[in-house]
Amino acid sequence: MGGYEGQGIVVTGAGGGIGAALARRFAAEGARVIVNDVDADRAHAVAAEIEGATALPGDASAIAGPARDLLGGTVDVYCANAGLGGPGDAFATEEVWAETWDVNVMAHVRAVRTLLPHWLERGRGRFVSTVSAAGLLTMIGAAPYSVTKHGALAFAEWLSLTYRHRGLSVHAVCPQGVRTAMLDAAGSAGELVLAPGAISPEEVAAAVLDGIAEDRFLILPHPEVAGYHATRAQDPERWLGSMNRLHRKWEDG
Repeated sequence: MGGYEGQGIVVTGAGGGIGAALARRFAAEGARVIVNDVDADRAHAVAAEIEGATALPGDASAIAGPARDLLGGTVDVYCANAGLGGPGDAFATEEVWAETWDVNVMAHVRAVRTLLPHWLERGRGRFVSTVSAAGLLTMIGAAPYSVTKHGALAFAEWLSLTYRHRGLSVHAVCPQGVRTAMLDAAGSAGELVLAPGAISPEEVAAAVLDGIAEDRFLILPHPEVAGYHATRAQDPERWLGSMNRLHRKWEDG
């Protein structure tokens, strides 16, 4: 067993992709894992193949309390991994914006609202946010996704700067392309920007555990994202011009 033996860990959106890979990896390290997914069949299927795992289907916004109860009152690590992607521009409907905001940001807020008092009382806890490189940069053709992932990153940053001295560890995981259903849903923009350098969910899970071991806030499964992020901050005109050229290439098909 590994360094997580006996720990209670919750992974949302774990019916496939990065979430399933995280659940498997934590369980292999000895953790007791709660597998959450809005798709009940997928949650049960993943949990059934993992020793010591328990399925908890449902909306990621509402499962922190029940998950804590299933784990005997303590959640050591909460992985806010559930996310909603897909294309959308400035004319995306109010419903699309509201749903994307709810899943990509407010689900994180609601989980923390439930778990934070206990974490602060005992002086330790860990919150892992699957943000995406879109939260550090942006994603062409995906306005709701990009904006809400910036929101997820901002919330994770705020948590870290506010509570790190009280024992809360926060990690923002920001991969680019990952070979998952979400990459497929990104359509032609995903094929152009993300697919060429896409990695496996298992590689992301390995990067997460390495980042936790090193107590790094920012976890970059694609290391080159650090350079893109630095360019964006240091020379925004250059960065925006480069992204606009990429957008036009995608727009021209």
